[in-house]
Amino acid sequence: MIRQDFLAVGRSAAQLLREPAVIEAWSKPSALEEFTVSGLAGHLAFQVLAIPEIVASPIPTEPTISVLDHYARVEWIDAGLDDEISLRIRSGGDLVAADGPVVLADRLDAALDQLTAELPQIADRPVRISLWGPWSLMLDDMLLTRLMELAVHSDDLAVSVGLPTPELPPSAVETVVGLLTRLSVRRHGASAVLRTLSRAERAPRTITAF
Repeated sequence: MIRQDFLAVGRSAAQLLREPAVIEAWSKPSALEEFTVSGLAGHLAFQVLAIPEIVASPIPTEPTISVLDHYARVEWIDAGLDDEISLRIRSGGDLVAADGPVVLADRLDAALDQLTAELPQIADRPVRISLWGPWSLMLDDMLLTRLMELAVHSDDLAVSVGLPTPELPPSAVETVVGLLTRLSVRRHGASAVLRTLSRAERAPRTITAF
């Protein structure tokens, strides 16, 4: 199901990129600090655009880790706005979006068409994004991380231009919320999450996953 949800949410993101409100606000600041709308759109699209190259690469030989171990290692979670990893993420979004919204949406559609044809034929095997570091994830775990990014940044982009948050498939929402909940428990502890979800009078100020 993760592959179908990834493709469905990717299609939703592609539709969002073609919204007139996104095109009109292309060069304006986004709801995310230091991100322009264009840079955020590029970062959103990258979550899909990176996958064809990843699945075409040779199978990595280093150890494969779990999703939670992956998030324990990535640099961006605790990085400040001016840290090198944050600057690299923003400049990467700008680069992906450099040719404008129409070209970006076309590239995203083409990548989704390719992945729709290819993903059903690919076994769940180790893959990696070289920018992260010397570790691998299983393909379906990789797609889970990208699905989360697509869902979260689709909301960011919609809010940035005054559009409603795209309605995503219920199974995709459940999967993303499940991942974010596990990350929140890892960050804040089980009691904080349980209290926030069940006891408003004892809830901590925040249980954000990142």
